[in-house]
Amino acid sequence: MSRPDETKSGAASRSDRPSDPSKRSRIGERLLIGAVIAYAAVLLAGPLVAMTWSSLARGLGEFLRQITAPDAVSSLNLTLLLALAATGINTVFGLCVAWVLVRDRFPGQRIINGLVDLPFAVSPVIAGFMLILLFGRGGWLTPVTDRLGMKVVFALPGMLIATTFISLPFVIREVMPVLAQLGLEQENAAYTLGASKLQTFWHVTLPAVRWGLLYGVSLTFARAVGEIGAVLIISGSITHLTETSTLYIFRSLDDRNYVGGYAMAVVLAVITFVILMAMESLKKRSDKSK
Repeated sequence: MSRPDETKSGAASRSDRPSDPSKRSRIGERLLIGAVIAYAAVLLAGPLVAMTWSSLARGLGEFLRQITAPDAVSSLNLTLLLALAATGINTVFGLCVAWVLVRDRFPGQRIINGLVDLPFAVSPVIAGFMLILLFGRGGWLTPVTDRLGMKVVFALPGMLIATTFISLPFVIREVMPVLAQLGLEQENAAYTLGASKLQTFWHVTLPAVRWGLLYGVSLTFARAVGEIGAVLIISGSITHLTETSTLYIFRSLDDRNYVGGYAMAVVLAVITFVILMAMESLKKRSDKSK
């Protein structure tokens, strides 16, 4: 049996030891999580709460009256039309570009790969000025559009080109790493079994990259819905004709119709949030079914 004084000295020595490293690690993780939540609350949740509160400053009835006004509905319809069209174009051509950049090797490939990120580096306002330089009065491509009888600047085609340009990279950048990780083994096995290139793409490649593609599509749509810089320059912001929802918000704030501007901003935020949450829900269901 140990002596009482030895027991006391052993307990004291154990109390002097440093705390468990795993416990310190858990404390550090909790502090980091708290910092991330606080950061997100300040920069993301805070503005959304303030925007929603301002849109309901005069009551729910005024909120509904503002978002159902003719010019508000017209701008929202135009925004959704442009976003859907730009998303469709970027989905098809983005998938093709991602395929070529991953599967093929050709001169100038690195330059094209770098140009894909050009909309990230160039200000949307500069992109709008570029389109005016190309299609405006005396523009480089104006003789071509005049012969075709097509009006681009201050019209729907120019707005679609601008929206497509600023939302171009998302599908490409989401699909490329998935394609690179997929490799060629499954596709070669399908070819060996007698499948054509179209059948292989539809039944092997596309299902393998579907989540990267869908994430790219959702990000493309969200970016297209929120575009203002390039569209502001190229559209002319004509009410009921070329005014999108973001331009409607800009005009409402300029006219001191703050409730109308905040209300439309809330509607756009809800649309993009619902799309992103639907994507997360579908992905979870797919993971559970595997």
